[in-house]
Amino acid sequence: MTTAVKALPFVDGFSYGEGPRWRDGRLWFTDGPGGKVFSAGESGDLTVEVELPHASGLGWLPDGTLVVSCLFAPFIHHVDPRGTVIATFDISELAASANDLVVGPDGRGYVNLYGAIASQTAGAIGLIQPDGILRVVANELALPNGMGFLSEGSTLIVSETNGSRILAFPTEADGGLGAPTVFADLGADRHPDGLCVDVDDGVWVGCFDSGEFLRVIEGGTVTHHVAVDSGWAVAPALGGSDRRTLYLVIDETTAEGMVTGGSVGRVMQARVDVPGAGSP
Repeated sequence: MTTAVKALPFVDGFSYGEGPRWRDGRLWFTDGPGGKVFSAGESGDLTVEVELPHASGLGWLPDGTLVVSCLFAPFIHHVDPRGTVIATFDISELAASANDLVVGPDGRGYVNLYGAIASQTAGAIGLIQPDGILRVVANELALPNGMGFLSEGSTLIVSETNGSRILAFPTEADGGLGAPTVFADLGADRHPDGLCVDVDDGVWVGCFDSGEFLRVIEGGTVTHHVAVDSGWAVAPALGGSDRRTLYLVIDETTAEGMVTGGSVGRVMQARVDVPGAGSP
């Protein structure tokens, strides 16, 4: 039996939200068309943390350096706690664009790569080291998207948007990825976008074009469902002081609007029983 979850308004006032993360008591997320990285406290106060064109995925190195990937641009940036870009890595030899990003406790990150020159496939996953060195660790994917780690820390969970499924990759000692298994097949009508993981290894995922957020467990059973009245269900994050607040990024947009800035974003919130595992 699937439990329906009701969401309430949280914040708005940005163009296209993406990549939500809970960090230091605040919800962080990007607005690529608006060229900003925002954070919001539990009370809904909204702050511009960084101004950065095409910002998409977010993660942090162990020393607190913010890592920002770019959608529609081949760059990954390092940003210091004052909001200053201190390093920019050009990834154009491997990809025309990045998207979602997740960084592990050791500082090694995984990032979506689109338009990979070497393979000419729909998408790949890159391993990026803290010094910016990047290599492809998974290829020939039907548009990889949202990423996170299961609670044991050694399995990378990845939305395969055009494959309508969530994949599980074992991570290797050098950061490489082993052969994936299917964590959940969502069916042809659902296209998973951003995701987050709870302590019971349930995966909350946004299915952007079917207008819903799902909590799914290994094998594909949907345990919880949040219906979106309008807009794309883009990405969730678990946060709040007890990690039981589910934040839902929703964007009123089109494929063209994502590029031109013709989008209007908002974040909803809901209370859930199982807290977040801290990933992403």
